[in-house]
Amino acid sequence: MAQVKIFGIKESLNPIKQQLSDVIHECVVEALQFPQDKRAHRFFSLEKEDMIYPSGRTDAYTIIEITLITGRTIETKKKLIRLLFDSIQEKLQITHQDIEVCIYESPACNWGFRGQHGDEVTLNYTINV
Repeated sequence: MAQVKIFGIKESLNPIKQQLSDVIHECVVEALQFPQDKRAHRFFSLEKEDMIYPSGRTDAYTIIEITLITGRTIETKKKLIRLLFDSIQEKLQITHQDIEVCIYESPACNWGFRGQHGDEVTLNYTINV
């Protein structure tokens, strides 16, 4: 299971939401070996005054937070981050400098979905990749 939150300034983020979702999903499918139909993305389009960011960034500054059930290797998580940097830059022209990614992990017992506890659900994909 994965939940993705994307934060950005609304004037920059809103016009590219679907494209960005598609790029993020491609990266998740490749790196985490997720099924194509597993996509849970939420966009947080902020007013410019509500998005305070470090110097050297532009209004394209985008934060991507990914919450996962614990179990992926360090190599897999690094692969996902690298794919996100490179694919977003290539397909949406948002520079590496304007992208930040953070992966949060939580044990399966802390999740609940489909009316079940996360550690009791049979998934159609592997977590330990």
